[in-house]
Amino acid sequence: MRLSPLTLVIGIVVIVAGIVIVTATLIPQKNPPYEIGGQFVNAASKGDDATALKALSPELQAYVGTNCPDGRVSACIRAYAPPEWGEFMSAVFRRAQPEGTDILHVQYVSTYEKDKGASGVCIYTRMEREGETWQVTRWSGWVWCGDAPGGLTTLMQADATNHAP
Repeated sequence: MRLSPLTLVIGIVVIVAGIVIVTATLIPQKNPPYEIGGQFVNAASKGDDATALKALSPELQAYVGTNCPDGRVSACIRAYAPPEWGEFMSAVFRRAQPEGTDILHVQYVSTYEKDKGASGVCIYTRMEREGETWQVTRWSGWVWCGDAPGGLTTLMQADATNHAP
């Protein structure tokens, strides 16, 4: 049996459309609490206070105003990294643990300047739903992951390293 060129083209189009539909259905869509937390971590670590502050709850914004040098969230965050790590490069989502439906405990892992010796830096944000959006209500970490042997569980503790509040 020989297929006509038109039948072959229609078959290819149907297969490609099927692949696109299956891919769009199976690949997770963006997740606001992870995105907002990630924006905070990256912005605060890079010195973008305006973006970082927007992600914080009003209570955590007040904490920053009182406890961070010059009221700048980046001043608190950037003080955690020792100079030998070099400049912050980026942070990405690592894992999360839900607490009910309105709280997520989220861990990110970050990398600092190449060849300076600091990749695998663990960061924690507590994300809480406020209406239709999510806010960072607590942070901790900015430590080498080897210094947080319990991972997310260690970073969630009230006395975790570099915690706020």
